[in-house]
Order: sequence, then structure tokens, then C-alpha cells
Amino acid sequence: MFQWFHRFGSAPYLYRLAGRLAPWLGGLCLLSLVAGLYLGLVVAPADYEQGDSYRIIYIHVPAAWMSMFVYVVMATSSAVFLIWRLKMADVVALASAPIGAAFTAVALITGSFWGKPMWGTWWIWDARLTSELLLLFLYLGYLALRGALETPQSAARAAAILAVVGVVNIPIIHYSVEWWNTLHQPATITKLDKPSMHISMLRPLLLMVLAFQLLYFYNLMIRTRTLILEKEGRARWVAELAGGERD
Repeated sequence: MFQWFHRFGSAPYLYRLAGRLAPWLGGLCLLSLVAGLYLGLVVAPADYEQGDSYRIIYIHVPAAWMSMFVYVVMATSSAVFLIWRLKMADVVALASAPIGAAFTAVALITGSFWGKPMWGTWWIWDARLTSELLLLFLYLGYLALRGALETPQSAARAAAILAVVGVVNIPIIHYSVEWWNTLHQPATITKLDKPSMHISMLRPLLLMVLAFQLLYFYNLMIRTRTLILEKEGRARWVAELAGGERD
């Protein structure tokens, strides 16, 4: 098990693995995205209360879910980096940060578009919205720390500590609608025993969640390969790889 674990600490191994996975992840993402959008925007019926305006959930909900999922991946990778000093774990965390920030921004923007017709305002200091905004600041703070300190090693450690500490915000986001009096609607996808949505609406939503997850992993593979080349640019295996591609 530990041998398998430490294989991911090898830059050449992770670079080649990411290269093999990226095309498959991209293809599956495209198929899921097309199917989810078609079923959600064309096939699914209008909501009896919200009309067609509810369809924004097919972007908002997957983006919000991924904003938390990506942060957990980033925090876990940062913890692995701090404990076992695996440089590739730090690469995964750094590669994930801008992707997670983008998902969080999309969740906040689409939430505002949905909130205007439903609540009559673009923004309200609701517990769920406020904690989601804090998550965006955590992503941006992580990225800012990476460039604020003089040495890359110090920047990596400081950012990793921030990521691990900030993970406490994830359960706050998830359970905020249960812990506080909030305007945000309660969970829909996770109520598997009695979903809040009709199956014709739930099916495309699950497809869109899958598509967004595949989109994250596809971008993670691409960014990971780029960061590995930046960090290992002078390594012998990179020179051999470049020589092989020219041949």
C-alpha cells in the first residue's frame, strides 16, 4: 500500500499518468455535459412555482458542490504535503486552487441570478452565501500566499497550513441551512431517501454534477502536468522527454 502511495510522489509517474487520463476525462466530461444540458434545459418540465428560472440550478448546484469538493482535495493534498513532504501533493493542491476558486465564483454569481427573482435581491448576508463567499476568500488567500513569500518552500508550507485550517469552513457551508435560520433552500441531491425533486429534474442534475466533477479532474490533469514541467524543468527525465518528442 505504501509503495502504491509513494508512486504518486514520483514526478515522472504522475506526469505520464495525468497525460493518459486527461483525454478520457475530457471526452466523458463532454458527453455528460451535453446530455445533462439537453435533459435539463429541453426535456425537464418547468417547475410549478419557479417556472423556467429554476433551470439555473443545473449550473449553480454542481458549481457549489465542486467548490467544496475541490477545497477538500486541496486541503487533503496540503496535509499530505505537510506530513510526508511529498512534493507532488503540493502540486495537486496548487493545481486545484484556481479551479476551485472558479467553481466558487460561478456558484456565487449564479446564486445571485437565481436570488434576484426569488428573493428580490442580488445578495443577502445569508449563512450559506456568507460561508461560500468566505470559501472564495480562502482560495484567493491560498493563491496570494503562494506568491507573497520569498522562497517557494516557505510559500508552499504557509499556503498548505491555510488550506488545512480553512477546511473547517466546509461543514459550515454544508450544514448552514440546518444550523441557522436561512433563506437558502435545504438539500436536494443528498436526500436520497426522499429527493426534493422529480426524477425528470433530478436525473439531469446528477449528470451535470458528474460533468462538473469530470471537468475538474480533466483540468487538474492538465494543470498538474504544466506545474510538474515548471518545477522539474531541469530534471534529466524532462530533457529525455523533450528529446523523445522532437524525435
